[in-house]
Amino acid sequence: MSRALRVGGLVPLTTLDYPGMLACVLFCQGCAWRCRYCHNPDLIPPRGSDEVDWRRVLLFLQRRQDLLDAVVFSGGEPTLQEGLPAAMDEVRQMGFRIGLHSAGIKPTAFAHALAHADWVGFDVKALAEDCQLITQVKGSGAANWRSLDLLLHSGVDYECRTTVHWHLIDPQRLLLLAQRLQERGVKRFAVQLVRTARMLDEQLPSVSAQALLPELWEKMRALFPAFVLRG
Repeated sequence: MSRALRVGGLVPLTTLDYPGMLACVLFCQGCAWRCRYCHNPDLIPPRGSDEVDWRRVLLFLQRRQDLLDAVVFSGGEPTLQEGLPAAMDEVRQMGFRIGLHSAGIKPTAFAHALAHADWVGFDVKALAEDCQLITQVKGSGAANWRSLDLLLHSGVDYECRTTVHWHLIDPQRLLLLAQRLQERGVKRFAVQLVRTARMLDEQLPSVSAQALLPELWEKMRALFPAFVLRG
């Protein structure tokens, strides 16, 4: 039995969080960064008020065997929990493929979890030198990009994604970010326009609007074999 994972909630069925798979998403409690646009601020504290008992999670997954393809460990930042790798293995033994959503907050912990994943949705917060503006944590850029390198050298299937609030990044910086990812060998990149209905930083404008920027998205598509614009 793995050390009980602190799960702040779950989505029982999604087709969006693990490409090509019917999946359940487990939202792991706790995050060390304070991303200003975070739309799940309740998941930031290490303990949550609405945690789902790990035994209940396993019972739920037992009932979904042969109905779901995969389980995605999301957050928060799941790799901060020491029990994550064992929990991933426990779920794999039930017949599910394992997805991981992470920003690689602590590269050593990320590398440990990476060895237990089939697919990773990796959050590239910004250019390394710009990350602190978003995360409000010194050194977050170096950690984020170090973990990106670990992912790219692991051979694990992945998608890199960047959430965009235009108050925090402008189109030119976003294009430079994409170019640096392409230089590192990233093949699959998604830009996710922020959901502003609920954000950790209530001072951020609730409207993150730009022109449609068709030329920017065309330049992005030219950089990657697979590019997606969401939202």
